[in-house]
This record gives sequence, C-alpha cells and structure tokens, in this order.
Amino acid sequence: MKAWEYTRDKTFSAPVVILPEEQQTWTLIAEGEKASDALLLAQWSSRVPGSAAPESVIAGAVQSLESLGYDVGESEKILEEGLAALERGDTEELSIITARLYRSFDSLPRNPRSERWNYQPYDTFEDYRRGVVFPQPRLPDLTGPAFRDKTRAAWLGRLAGGALGTALEGYVTAQLLKKFGDIRGYVREPNTYNDDITYEIAFLTACLKTRREVSSADIAEQWLALIPSGWSAEQAALDNLRKGIYPPESGTYKNPFREWIGAQMRGAICGQVAPGNPEKAARLAWTDGVISHSGNGVLGEVFNAVLTSLAFVRQDMRGLLKEAIALIPRDSEYAGVLDFALTQARGGSFETAWAACEQRYQKYNWIHAYPNAAAEVAAFWFGEGDFDETMRLIALCGQDVDCNAAQMGAVLGAMKGTAAIDSRWYAPLGQKISTYLRGSHKEIDLEELIGQTVEAAGR
Repeated sequence: MKAWEYTRDKTFSAPVVILPEEQQTWTLIAEGEKASDALLLAQWSSRVPGSAAPESVIAGAVQSLESLGYDVGESEKILEEGLAALERGDTEELSIITARLYRSFDSLPRNPRSERWNYQPYDTFEDYRRGVVFPQPRLPDLTGPAFRDKTRAAWLGRLAGGALGTALEGYVTAQLLKKFGDIRGYVREPNTYNDDITYEIAFLTACLKTRREVSSADIAEQWLALIPSGWSAEQAALDNLRKGIYPPESGTYKNPFREWIGAQMRGAICGQVAPGNPEKAARLAWTDGVISHSGNGVLGEVFNAVLTSLAFVRQDMRGLLKEAIALIPRDSEYAGVLDFALTQARGGSFETAWAACEQRYQKYNWIHAYPNAAAEVAAFWFGEGDFDETMRLIALCGQDVDCNAAQMGAVLGAMKGTAAIDSRWYAPLGQKISTYLRGSHKEIDLEELIGQTVEAAGR
C-alpha cells in the first residue's frame, strides 16, 4: 500500500460533516493542558505512589549527572530558578525553565575531580565478558518438581519483597526506625500492585514469543505493547522507543537516569530463565538492561541476574554473594561499591556496616543503583539465607526497598524453595497478581506465570 494512496482515498471519500459548537473536539486541548501540567509538576515535586515519600525527579536528574562525572554547576543554577517558579505556582515559567534545564544536560563539561574517571567503563557485553571468568554451567533438572518449586518460591519471594518494600521506599534507616522500630513483616495490608515486575513480565513475554535468541529490540517492543508509562530511566526509554530510537540508544539518549536502579530491579528474571548458567544470565541481563540503562546501570542488572542464576545450584548465601561479586569486573565503579559493602560487612555488625554504606553513598539518589546494591550486600551477608531475617534487614536499609527486597526475595526463593518462606508472606497476596500492564489493573494468574517461567528456562 502506498501512503499517499491511503491518505488520498481517506480524504476524497470523506462526506462533509458540520459539527454544532458543543460537539467540536477542542475540549481535547483543555484536557491535554491539564495532563501536561500535571506531568510537568510531577517532575519537580511528587510523592512516591506506594509510600508517599517526597521526591523530585528533575533534581535527581541533576544529581545523577554529577554522579556520572559531570560539572553540573550551570544546571544547578537553572534548577534553583525552577524551584522558585514552582514555589510561585508559575507553570508557564516552569515549562520554559524545564526545557532549559534539560537542554543544559547536553553540554555539561567533565568534572576532572570526579572519582568516576578513575574506573574502567563497560559499555558492551563483549567488554564485560572479557573482564570476568565464569564457572562452568551446572544446570538443575528443569523438568523435575524441585525446579518448579524453586521457580514458585522465586516468584513468591519477589512478590512478598515488593509488597513489603512498596510501603517503605524513599526513606532512610533513621526515619524508618523512628516510625516502626524493628520491621519484621508488612507494615500495612500487602498487595502485588507494583511497577517493578511489569518489566520482568515483558521480558518473559518476549522470551516466549521469540523462537530464536531474544534481542533487545524484541524485549523493547513488548515494553511498547504492555507498559503504558514508567518513571525516570524507564520513561526516558519509552519516550525514545516511541520515537523509533531502539536499544542501545534508547537507554542513553536524553536519559540522565541511566545508572539508577531500573535495570538492577529486573535482573532476577534473567537468572530464573538461565538457572545454573551465570554467563547466559549475564548476557540476557545485558540484552534487557541496555533498553533503558548503560554502563554501571546495566552491571546492576547483571549482578542480580547472576545471583539468581547461581542460587538455583548453591546453598551458602555468603559464598553465593562472594561468587556473584567476583563476576563484576574488578576495575568497574560498580565493583567498587560491592567491594566496599562486603568489606564493611566482614568487619562489623549489620548496623555499623550499613551505617558506613549509607554515609558513603549519601550523595547518590535513593533510586540510584549504588546505595541499593550496597544495601543488598549488607542484608544478604547478615541474613545468611534466612528469608525473614533478610527481609527485616533490607527493610531497615531504606532506599528503594521494593526493588531490593523483590530481587532478594527471588534469589532466596531460588536457593531455598517454598519451604523456606513462611506462608504469612505470601498467603495474603492470593493467586492473582495485580499489575499496571496495559488494560488498567490487569491481573495475571500466579500459576500461569510460574509455568511460563519454567517453559522459558527449558528452551
């Protein structure tokens, strides 16, 4: 079909219609203005949907670019102007300032004093693969009841961790202790409604729909089909994809959030479909990660992927943690974060180890991969494979708790099976998973999801 023929036929065959004033469609402009202004204001000041923690994603963008090694002095001046306009309620001026701020990101000079430039960047899977030595795959029996039970437990652990953390994300340890004291279970009635697992479900869908090796483009197109909106790095990637900018450019173009937690929060599913094969899990994580992230952001997804993959064939949590850390290139900045957290854990109590990590990474946004990776290390180390204790510790770390606890729950489930997770964690969640996949509040049957995961692992 020729495009010009289609438009000609549509135009030439259209009967003339005269609309009365009340039926004219200019109301869409007014509705669009409201939606546009709401999204504008949400960038500057919002509350996290699950926990009501305060955040400013646009201030986080400036913060993130400083973490990436750039001199953000000029951007910070524009940020101050925007905050003043926000305080005045001047959305017209704020619209202009927002555009100026994003434009400033394109010309930021390097900060030569940033520690960032002391580390080796890892931009491709081939670069990463040369920097590590993988163990030989040790595959479990993918057809037996034990593997299905571990797959079930990984999903139950993920859902429980997400439900626990959704109410706590965006806060720090001192504030959580002040409010709750010790946290040994849900702080409110739990539910499965969470944005994080939507990306893992899109990944799984792509794996099942693709009869060859799944590609970044395959997964990205499932994002377009299934996920109506996102936040920070994922929203930047969705915006790019909708303009035809495919991976890996979709993860880097106009995306200051490319080393936040968004890739790290979805690594477990890559390990679930590559049980006992960390190299395959890492490759899948890289394939998925570059849709919305780059560099250390992708290494975060690799870390959780290899943790989960190895968990199927390992039983010592501390040994597993050390093995997974060794599969991150030693000269990367991400490895430096993991090494620092592990050193603190080996040298003291959970409280002192986490306090040191919280202090060291305080300049990073609470959604950044680094403080959350450090939290995982501390909670895994001192939790020693016990589900209840690990959930308690990761909850007390604060930061992006749902992303961390969900991934860690999947790792523990893959290692220990359902017998290790008390029913108080999963019984309240039921058999239907509520998501915000396209088709508002779409529910997914848990048993169906478990079956699909087992099927994908067997391919």
